Amino acid sequence: MRRISMLCAAAGLAVTAFVAASPAEASYHLIRWQDTGFCQIWDESIPTTPWPAGYHRASASVPTFVDALMVKDAALKSGSCKW
Repeated sequence: MRRISMLCAAAGLAVTAFVAASPAEASYHLIRWQDTGFCQIWDESIPTTPWPAGYHRASASVPTFVDALMVKDAALKSGSCKW
């Protein structure tokens, strides 16, 4: 049992080292919740989809969070998103 625990710990450390060494290539886009009209910035590096499923993609992908904030600001000013 102790060998299995050591093997699992070593595998966990190896995966952590691999993830930490890989470059971060995050991109973002806006999602708009259909029932409220609220827009939210979504990080595309998150492996899951937003929950609940009552949303749609409201913008194209942008490379940085700051760019996503500018897209959200423009959508708020145009009235296509609510605060």
